[in-house]
Amino acid sequence: MTATTDITVIPHWIGGAEHPSTSGRTSPVFNPATGRQTKDLSLASDGEIRAAIQSASDAFPAWRDLSMAKRQAIIFRFRELLNERKWELAEIITSEHGKVVSDAAGEVQRGLEVVDLACGFPHLIKGDFSENVSTGVDVYSIKQPLGVVGIISPFNFPAMVPLWFFPIAIAAGNTVVLKPSEKDPSAAIWMAKLWTEAGLPDGVFNVLNGDKQAVDGLLEAPEVRSISFVGSTPIAQYIYETAAKHGKRVQALGGANNHMLVLPDADLDLVADQAINSGYGSAGERCMAQSVVLAVEPVADELIAKISERMAKLKVGDGRENPDMGPLVTAQHRDRVRGYIDIAEEDGADIVVDGRGFTVDGAEDGFWLGPTLIDNIPLSSKAYSEEIFGPVLSVVRIQTFQEGMDLINSGQFGNGTAIFTNDGGAARRFQNEVQVGMIGVNVPIPVPVAYHSFGGWKQSLFGSAKAYGVQGFDFFTQEKAITSRWLDPATHGGINLGFPEND
Repeated sequence: MTATTDITVIPHWIGGAEHPSTSGRTSPVFNPATGRQTKDLSLASDGEIRAAIQSASDAFPAWRDLSMAKRQAIIFRFRELLNERKWELAEIITSEHGKVVSDAAGEVQRGLEVVDLACGFPHLIKGDFSENVSTGVDVYSIKQPLGVVGIISPFNFPAMVPLWFFPIAIAAGNTVVLKPSEKDPSAAIWMAKLWTEAGLPDGVFNVLNGDKQAVDGLLEAPEVRSISFVGSTPIAQYIYETAAKHGKRVQALGGANNHMLVLPDADLDLVADQAINSGYGSAGERCMAQSVVLAVEPVADELIAKISERMAKLKVGDGRENPDMGPLVTAQHRDRVRGYIDIAEEDGADIVVDGRGFTVDGAEDGFWLGPTLIDNIPLSSKAYSEEIFGPVLSVVRIQTFQEGMDLINSGQFGNGTAIFTNDGGAARRFQNEVQVGMIGVNVPIPVPVAYHSFGGWKQSLFGSAKAYGVQGFDFFTQEKAITSRWLDPATHGGINLGFPEND
């Protein structure tokens, strides 16, 4: 699509400045609440991909060698600026993603937690020292940055997900090329400008806008030492395999289909509230949303009634006006989610609350889909087994705790899950035996705080490297072990051709 003269064109950010594209290729950016195109996004050419990577590569030696004290001061300044202006960033997110502005501000706040963690990085990248491991021999380790690192982020959290990675990468001494989603890229450019205001040297943080061509450019470039990715499982697998083939470290976080297990002793008012919050917050466009409620009988009828009662009070509208839920990000995604409701109905499920056909007066062209509740969904239906990524909550009626555990463990995903119960023994058994990476006990969206790490199991994570926390610092550093001996001139050891031994 060719850019028009009356629509803003979003450039790249390379070498500490806006970098207008000359590729001639653009992609439209919409306001989801109105359905109107508001901007054109530049899609990178091969030359622009090379320019972004080269900018990061050129900036690396000086940034690596800058003292930790000076790096830390810049990160602290970025943290303060981001905290002061988080509502400004939230409004930008809402204008392109559609989520409610208070939800967008919450996204920024969770990202700030990782910046807080990064501010304390000297403690987390220090090495170890062992004195006199053998006579007159010391061994110590140091942690050094990788170099240029690539980050490929999804549309659903245009600020928080990049913030999972780049504060840690930059703190550890790396330089960054971030490729944001084509659907809502402006948050990345905004954060790049904030870094410059905080004093980050030119080229340390770059934003490369683009499509698969830009992704493949990062995956294949020999200067790019690692790739961090969050998105759907098929793309995560492609990222992991392609980047690994080119010798890179990879964090590749994939999709989810999270289940909430509700036992008969649970507080059903709490469960109903949390099912609403988890299933319909951010229009369900969250990899940690609980999309399936496993209701151990006899609670299903009462729970469905409580959820339906609360759904009737939800206000859906333009996220800038702070309703309960906004639109979906694009018309194509809305139609995809709506298609899963069609599939469920065709497969014999009961559509208790139907969000199809929902619209907002005066904004009929927005990408609307109302909150949807499905009962009696067959386990054979794709609407049960696949990731919907929209405001659709399904109920599966089961008879026992073990049946629920087996359903969760037999699924292809292992991202997040939750159990709702007042039975401590059941909760403890659940957390020990469930095959999922992140678990909530009476908590519906168990996203770990920044000093723990985020990541799932099975088809929700490729490789073993999770996001942020101590694992994040391990991912963005490489360790050297040094064995040293400073000889006493009076006691030279002489010649010994045998394998070194400790003595």
